[in-house]
Amino acid sequence: MDKKFAVIVEEGKKGVNGEPSIGPVYRNLLSKDGFPPLDTNLESTWEVFKNSVEKYPNNKMLGWREFVDGKWGPYKWKTYKTVYDEVLHTASATRTSGIEPGCKVGIYGANCPQWIVAIEACNAQSYIAVPLYDTLGAGAINFILDHAEVDVVFVQDKKVKELLNAECTHTQRLKLIVCFTTMEKEEKDKAESMGIKTYDWSEFLHMGSKNPTELQTPKSSDICTIMYTSGTSGNPKGVILTHENAITNIRGVDLFMEQFEDKMTVDDVYISFLPLAHILDLMIEEYFFRNGASVGFFHGNINELRDDLVELKPTFLAGVPRVLERIHEGVLKGLEEVNPRRRKIFSILYNHKLKYMKAGYKQKNASPLADLLAFRKVKNRLGGRIRLIVSGGAPLSSEVEEFLRVTSCAFVCQGYGMTETCGLATLGYPDEMCMLGTVGSTFVYTDLRLEEVSDMGYDPLSDPPRGEICLRGKAPFAGYYKNPELTNEVLIDGWFHTGDIGEMQPNGVLKIIDRKKHLIKLSQGEYIALEYLEKVYSITPIVEDIWVYGDGFKSSLVAVAVPNKENAEKWAHQNKHKVSYAELCKLTQFKDYILSELKSTAERNKLRGFEQIKAIIVEPQTFEEQKDLLTATMKKRRAKLLNHYKAGIDDLYKSLTLNKR
Repeated sequence: MDKKFAVIVEEGKKGVNGEPSIGPVYRNLLSKDGFPPLDTNLESTWEVFKNSVEKYPNNKMLGWREFVDGKWGPYKWKTYKTVYDEVLHTASATRTSGIEPGCKVGIYGANCPQWIVAIEACNAQSYIAVPLYDTLGAGAINFILDHAEVDVVFVQDKKVKELLNAECTHTQRLKLIVCFTTMEKEEKDKAESMGIKTYDWSEFLHMGSKNPTELQTPKSSDICTIMYTSGTSGNPKGVILTHENAITNIRGVDLFMEQFEDKMTVDDVYISFLPLAHILDLMIEEYFFRNGASVGFFHGNINELRDDLVELKPTFLAGVPRVLERIHEGVLKGLEEVNPRRRKIFSILYNHKLKYMKAGYKQKNASPLADLLAFRKVKNRLGGRIRLIVSGGAPLSSEVEEFLRVTSCAFVCQGYGMTETCGLATLGYPDEMCMLGTVGSTFVYTDLRLEEVSDMGYDPLSDPPRGEICLRGKAPFAGYYKNPELTNEVLIDGWFHTGDIGEMQPNGVLKIIDRKKHLIKLSQGEYIALEYLEKVYSITPIVEDIWVYGDGFKSSLVAVAVPNKENAEKWAHQNKHKVSYAELCKLTQFKDYILSELKSTAERNKLRGFEQIKAIIVEPQTFEEQKDLLTATMKKRRAKLLNHYKAGIDDLYKSLTLNKR
């Protein structure tokens, strides 16, 4: 760890009079003499898009697939110039409808070209975009429409019924609904009976083309978006982000990328499947537009993502850990189906390449022979052209990250950030094996320090330094919309308190180790980091997903485990259980088998006794298939999970008590 990836610009200090200790301030090496100046040619995200249209009018910009004759067809593309014309028509039609600059415009639906056209139209007329997760139900939509005072909603055809749901009473405050495609007559009639104008996409564009209006482009200090966090509990929070927030992020990535031999080009292709209502996907797409590159949208079914990857052949993939874990599981499953000799060869080649990568070789030079003989097939599963894989949203297990670094024939790194940081706060470097299991060093326009959390035993002045991650940036977010109390709670003296616990490595690289809110204390006084344990246990092959629960009045942990269906059925066959999958999940023998596998994982990862799961509920359905148990970015809603499984959890604790007697 001789190489340093951050510089200390302020020393830490010990807390006095009950104040917490604070660690030193870390800054990116590119910013050691102060934050670099921003690009004077970029005042807003509108200028990012407009400049690219002027430079790359005929480049492919937005791609999508159509369902024809019972199957998904090849990707179709719109050029930058075509999209620009649609944006102008959309902006003009919205202004012609009486919507003034500064009004709030909701965008509600899955990722598609119309989504991007809608938000760029907002940028063109200084409207404030309010993205809405397509997984949100009527209740959450109702809250946001009212809280943000939304005047217009651009909506996917499948989501119109949610918007007009009786539970969504605040829809009646809307002036305009524009459908990404076409609305049913009954839906139009219902909306118009509420005094809301409705338009199909094509007629709205036509109206704009016939009524061109002057653009009211924004200044850097203007609000670009109010982005509501998906929230694991309570009502969503509206994070206010300005155009300066966005262009600072874009400029930072520009400077970061200049350090590396592999540059981004107009031929790069990004596959968009993370929700556009999430800051990670939106900022990645803005950066691709900045460079005249292409974005292709998945066809809507995450379980069929591989089909889109093979068809699109992207060069860049960004995903949350759950998606990358599924890729890892898919490769392992394929390995199980080949003969033992080929599995042995794969293992030898894996360890050979890993050895050279750890010795400092770049991944593409570590073992070209291994790439040709074994790992080319993994690369082809991802479309054959992947150059970069980035994981964000939650910590990725080191086991999965290492596996992808070796086998994908691509750069793999983790980043860390949130809506409040407008995306990146830290980012890993390609080809640096010392960053395995970490989220990299501070971003170009970010300061980072750790603050003491005394009741959890985290001290930023200890060795290693540990504490709550606090961030300060060139352009901090402007606060939470209509919530000054919460804003003042998390923004203290210019520092944003994230609620995440980090550990600073000697080389200035950050590792996420905990979360303040998700730490519980068992009855014997031991603290448990639930999310960390879920990350460890989820790599057990028999487990598809797991929710770990601990009660402060109990001394042991329990869990709800969702089996991996294929591995479960394989176990049933090997043990001569001829029952349905649902019946299998009720078998005591199968439950005992899962518990034994979880115990093996715990021992292999050196978990302490009180971190081991003592009893489980076996749930045949994934958490994704059950309403409201996960956020749009696949984070667990712990309060809802507890409410859903409370009776079963109580029974588990009763049985554990009886077994002790």
